[in-house]
Amino acid sequence: MTGPVTFRVPPTVPGSRVLAFGDYQPARVVTNDDLAEMVDTNDEWIRSRVGIRERRIAAPEETIVDMAVQAGGKALATSGLTPDDIDLVIVATCSAETPMPNHAASVAYRLGLNAPGAYDLNSACSGFCYALSAADSAVRTGAARNVLVIGAEKMSQWLDWSDRSTCIIFADGAGAAVVAASDAPGVGPVVWGSAGDQSDRIMIKGRETFILQDGQAVFRWATTAIAPVALEACERAGVAPRDLAAIVPHQANLRIIDAIARKIKAPDAVVARDIVTAGNTSGASIPMALARMIERGEVPSGAPALLVGFGAGLAYAAQVIQIP
Repeated sequence: MTGPVTFRVPPTVPGSRVLAFGDYQPARVVTNDDLAEMVDTNDEWIRSRVGIRERRIAAPEETIVDMAVQAGGKALATSGLTPDDIDLVIVATCSAETPMPNHAASVAYRLGLNAPGAYDLNSACSGFCYALSAADSAVRTGAARNVLVIGAEKMSQWLDWSDRSTCIIFADGAGAAVVAASDAPGVGPVVWGSAGDQSDRIMIKGRETFILQDGQAVFRWATTAIAPVALEACERAGVAPRDLAAIVPHQANLRIIDAIARKIKAPDAVVARDIVTAGNTSGASIPMALARMIERGEVPSGAPALLVGFGAGLAYAAQVIQIP
C-alpha cells in the first residue's frame, strides 16, 4: 500500500478581468402598437407598467446558438484574442429549445475554437452573473486561461402570445464577454443567493406550457431584496457606490431598475435602461446592456461597473467589474 498522494494543481493567478463585450439582437422589431393588435393592451399601458417601448423577436429559424455565435464572435474580435486562445465556453440560458446537446459546444465549434471546455448554465435572469463568477474562478485557479461567457435567450418560443402579462415583457437576444487572467483583479467577489420558497413566482410547468409570472410578487421581492445584495457586492469589492461609473441591473422592468438604483445611491453612475428598446432578455440582458453602453461611449474604460442579476429561482447574483 502506498502513502498519501500529493496532487499537482495549476498555479493560481491574482485575478481576472473582462477584455471585451459583444451583443446581438434579432432584426425583427415588435412595438407596443404591434402587440396591441394581438392582445388587449396599448402603448401607454405597457410603458407605465414595465417601461418597454419595443423589443426584438428572433425569426422562427433563428436559434439560441445562432445568436450566441453572433455575440460571442463580436466579443472575441474586440478582445484581441484569437479563437485558439479560448479554452472554456460558458453559455447562460434558460430558454433552450432542447436539453441536449449543450449550446456551448456548438457555439465553440461554429466560432472555430480549438476543443475548449464547454457547458451551459441555467440561473435564468441572473445567469450571466453566475457564469461570469464561474469564469473568474476558472481563470484564477488555473483551470482556464481565457473564457468566453455568453448569455443568450430565445424567450419568445416560451411565450403565450395571448397572455398580456408576459408577452409584453420578454424578448430575444445575446450578450457576451471575454474573461482573461490579470495581474490585478478586475472582477470583484460575487454575492449570490436564492429564495427558493418563491421559485414558483416565475416558472414554466412543462414541455407544452408557457412562461407564467406573478408580476406583483416579483416586483415586491426585487424592489426590497436586491439593493442590499448590490451594496454588499460593492463592499466586498472595496468600491464605494459613489465611485461607480455604471449600474447594470437585469433588465426586468424599468420601475424595478429605477427603484434599485435609487437605493444604491450612486449619483455619478449611468444606469442601464436597455429594457426600453430591448425588452426583458433574461440571462442576456446584462451583457447586452453593458455592451451597448460601451459602444455608445457612455461609460469610461477602466472604471467600476456594478452588475446585478435577479429573477426566476428566485436566484440573484451581483459583482463589480472593471469596464474594459
